[in-house]
Amino acid sequence: MKYLNVFFFLIVLNFGTQKTSAQPIRFQTSSVSFTDKKDDGNWNEWSDFVDARVLITLDAKKDLITINSSEVQSFKIKAYGEITDNDEVNIVPFECVDNKFSKCNILVITKKKENNRVQLYVTYNEVKFVYNIYAK
Repeated sequence: MKYLNVFFFLIVLNFGTQKTSAQPIRFQTSSVSFTDKKDDGNWNEWSDFVDARVLITLDAKKDLITINSSEVQSFKIKAYGEITDNDEVNIVPFECVDNKFSKCNILVITKKKENNRVQLYVTYNEVKFVYNIYAK
């Protein structure tokens, strides 16, 4: 019985000291669209999607989202928002600051009624981008 107690103690100790490591999530983009604000404060129509093959990395351990376009865009995650999940969409929001210290919001949206299409939205005060993405 003494050996059994020591065995359980060692197992608990082993699980309690293991490091947990979140792996970065990598996405590949297929296309991108953008919009900007009109002078009256309303948004213009979205542009047509254009081909865009870039890698996006979401690293929760480093609180960092990176878009590896021709000019690398880094977004420091300042806050993780409340996840919305219903029959139509799953929305994962992030409050961020980019590598030029501008505040923005990033949303990863899965559109369930559109064959689970996944999009990443980057929203600033005056401009928005949306990337069609898929897991790499």
